[in-house]
Amino acid sequence: MNVVLTFRIALRALRKNKMRASLTILGVVIGIAAVTTMVSVGESAKQLIQSQLATLGTNMIVIMPAQDESRGVSQGRELTLTSSDSKAIADECPAVLAQSPIVGTGGQIIYGNSNWSPNEITGVGADYPIVRSWGIRHGGFFGQREITAAEKVCVIGHTVVAKLFQTRNPIGETIRIQNVPLRIVGVLETKGANMMGQDQDNIVLMPYTTVRKRLNRSSFDEVHAILASARTAKGIAISKQEITNLLADRHGIAPGEAPDFQVQTMDEISQMLGAIMGTLTAMLSAIAGISLLVGGVGIMNIMLVSVTERTREIGIRMAVGATSWDILRQFLLEAVVLSSIGGIVGFSLGFSASTGVTALINEWQPDMKLPVVVSIPAAVLAIVFSAGVGVFFGFFPAFRASQLDPIDALRYE
Repeated sequence: MNVVLTFRIALRALRKNKMRASLTILGVVIGIAAVTTMVSVGESAKQLIQSQLATLGTNMIVIMPAQDESRGVSQGRELTLTSSDSKAIADECPAVLAQSPIVGTGGQIIYGNSNWSPNEITGVGADYPIVRSWGIRHGGFFGQREITAAEKVCVIGHTVVAKLFQTRNPIGETIRIQNVPLRIVGVLETKGANMMGQDQDNIVLMPYTTVRKRLNRSSFDEVHAILASARTAKGIAISKQEITNLLADRHGIAPGEAPDFQVQTMDEISQMLGAIMGTLTAMLSAIAGISLLVGGVGIMNIMLVSVTERTREIGIRMAVGATSWDILRQFLLEAVVLSSIGGIVGFSLGFSASTGVTALINEWQPDMKLPVVVSIPAAVLAIVFSAGVGVFFGFFPAFRASQLDPIDALRYE
């Protein structure tokens, strides 16, 4: 018996029990839709992370104090880096293009009768725009002269402009933070939200010496972190090694001793976050895959019932010349058709669901701009996998049907 005829017989058998077939397909539909949604949203999040890391500066290297893990418990980070370390990196690491110390603080911005709370108030070096690949829309950035003198100047983000100045030009205006007057000398280009949905344009930058002396009121040289940028993408590894060797020498770190600092590149951070997202996606997909397993068991159950109900039909077909292989192929084909239809419908629903979930997230966090990811290989894999589920769970009922004795089958009531 040829495959086309077997396929037609299988379809006719499924059409006779439309409700049963539909309910059987439903389990596979739910399983494939759930897995597709989880994978799609997970891939969207990974792409968002990669794009957001790129906005930080593709060649950027982050130097931070090491975690203090006394007695096996994280105790936070002790400030072990200084602005002198940052200057030494600039002077003694030829593979490094630019560097900037980072000193953080907090507070509200006051302008006239208005006030606003920025997400970030940070003291930085003159090379910060180079390190972060962040352009200046209006005005300029402060230089080494302002940093040396700890001048009361700042550069603000687009959100701060919109909230406090609306359509007015903020250049030359004075704002107050912690009762310290700061003259605005520049406005940053728009960056949008970061991977956590936080508005990067809601920011105030000023010389790190100004933050340290006038806002934090500290006479110490410590900084919270140092950002550096390699001259080329190929030179990132060399830059990291140069920085590591220099700081180990400056901090008196003996060979084999744990350093009091961490040096990480954007690639390393991206891989770490990607691995975390991949693990979460795999876990969620595995949970969603349980429903696909239940759908497969449903197919096996329905096919066993179908074999019992159609015992006489099987006997008649065998009596007129059908072989065991023909019977096996027919029932396997029925199972594969059921699961494949479920796979196609499930992927379509999963794509629609992932698009809806992405739209809801973007509406909740308008600045995040989570992309919609449609993977053609994933679609093909979903359909092939669902067909595989049909073969796996349909084989036993099909084999059982093919082994029926024709005489016993004809006598079955």
